[in-house]
Amino acid sequence: AVVSGIKMQNAAAGECVKVVVRCRPLFGKEIREARNQIVDCDVRRGEVRIANPKTPEDPPKQFTFDGVYDHTSTQKEIFEGCALPIVRAAIEGYNGTIFCYGQTGTGKTHTMEGKDEPENERGLIPNTFETVFGDIDALESANKNFLVRASFLEIYNEEVRDLLGKDQTRRCDLKEDPDKGVYVKDLTSFVVKGVGEINNVLKVGKKNRSV
Repeated sequence: AVVSGIKMQNAAAGECVKVVVRCRPLFGKEIREARNQIVDCDVRRGEVRIANPKTPEDPPKQFTFDGVYDHTSTQKEIFEGCALPIVRAAIEGYNGTIFCYGQTGTGKTHTMEGKDEPENERGLIPNTFETVFGDIDALESANKNFLVRASFLEIYNEEVRDLLGKDQTRRCDLKEDPDKGVYVKDLTSFVVKGVGEINNVLKVGKKNRSV
């Protein structure tokens, strides 16, 4: 599931937290073992129906979400439908959050990161990088200036680690400030000036993740 949310002043109905589900196709071992597909998506209505293979005569369980994407949906469609409005609002100065969750093998990494090549296989993160700096280039030509800082943290076993910090054994503290809200104390950040630089920051952080 991809959960996207944006916090805005005077938020309208289209600017609140939304829950979106992406259902992947059968692959690998599932196909070799001739397993049946029991999940059916109605993209237009935002519905997911799950059948019980042990009792096929029973009606499927039905769930409704803000958005549903089936196995034919492209990376670009996911980005434009789930992330692009939040990215564009963030450039305007609003706080936005996108996070992806699900059990192992459901396609979280594919949705968030994808592959560098071909271009149509890129996930939410690389598409976000391209959009942010593409929009900044266009807006700076209109005499607007931007400063982009990148941080990378991990929450694992209820502990917060700074994945860009020099000491990877150090645990970070959550703090709250009347002006900044909740923040991570002494979190490392780097000023980045383009897609290449922020990709380098991402690579460094990924090497320090817990696996």
